[in-house]
Order: sequence, then structure tokens, then C-alpha cells
Amino acid sequence: VRKYPSHPADDGVQTEEAAPAAEADLEADLLERSLDIAALVAERDGYLDQLQRTAAEFANFRRRTENERVQDRKNAARDLLAQLVPVIDDFERALINAPSELADDAWVNGVLLIEKKLMGVLERADVHKIDALGQPFDPAVHEAVAYDPNSTENMVVEVYQNGYTLGNQLLRPVMVRVGNLPEVG
Repeated sequence: VRKYPSHPADDGVQTEEAAPAAEADLEADLLERSLDIAALVAERDGYLDQLQRTAAEFANFRRRTENERVQDRKNAARDLLAQLVPVIDDFERALINAPSELADDAWVNGVLLIEKKLMGVLERADVHKIDALGQPFDPAVHEAVAYDPNSTENMVVEVYQNGYTLGNQLLRPVMVRVGNLPEVG
């Protein structure tokens, strides 16, 4: 505990030598206290800076984690939808190969309704069939598995397997034969 010089009125006697010494002690004490205050302010500012950086890092972490979660959900949905596309192919093949005498059969109509329902689900999930027949060949969405060697055009003349998009992304390319379009006459 620091003792401060007593007030001159307290002891009743003031000497001329005691006044400058007391003033010097007060100035030294004031200087020491202002240095202590400056150190505390610097320490406070350091803690505040560290807190702000930590808060910013946490906000970035939270945003990055949420973005990863959203991307994971999109990838999972994309993977699931990509697995459903071959089921549509199977429905289409089954309906194309159904005997003509069964065209009005309730069972065939039921399968047709199931295929339409599945296509509706996919369309609501933003999955769409790529229209390729008669279109110019585009390697971004078409996979050419056959090519007419005598052709001069690069047009899709036959579709072997339908392709699909999910929004703006390619889910599966269209497997096609490329060549000249047959002349319509």
C-alpha cells in the first residue's frame, strides 16, 4: 500500500522542502498510473481484437459448414435421382415391348400410370428428359455410340438411351447415333 504525503493542513506544519518532494511523488505516481492505464487499454484492445477475430472465424465456419451441408444434400439428391433414371428406361422398354393385343389390358395401363407418376416425381425434382432426335450433335449432352461413316452432317439420327438434366446440370448424357437426317419426301 502506497502512502501519500499528508495534506499540509493535516499536520499543521509545512516545510518548503516537503512540498517539492510531495509534488514529485505525486507526479511519479500519476505517471505510473497512466502507464498502468495505457497497458490495461492495450491489453483490452488486444482481447477485443482477438474476440472479434474469433467471432469472424466462427461466422465463417458456420457459413462454410452450412454450405457443405447444402451441397451434401444436393449431391445425395442428385445421386438418388441418377439411380431412378434407369428405372424410367426399364418402364419405357417394358411398355414399348408390350404385346399389341395387351394394349388395352388393365395391367399394361397400370404400368403406364406408374411410369407417368414416376416421371411426374422426377419433373417436380427438376429432372427433365433431353430432346435429342433431329438435333445437332452436342458433345456436352450427347454421347455418340454410333456414327454413319458416309454422313456429312452431325445430326442425332437415333436415340439409344435417353439423357436427363437436373436443373442446369447434366444427370446422364443421351446415347445417340450421329449422321445425316433422313430426307422427308
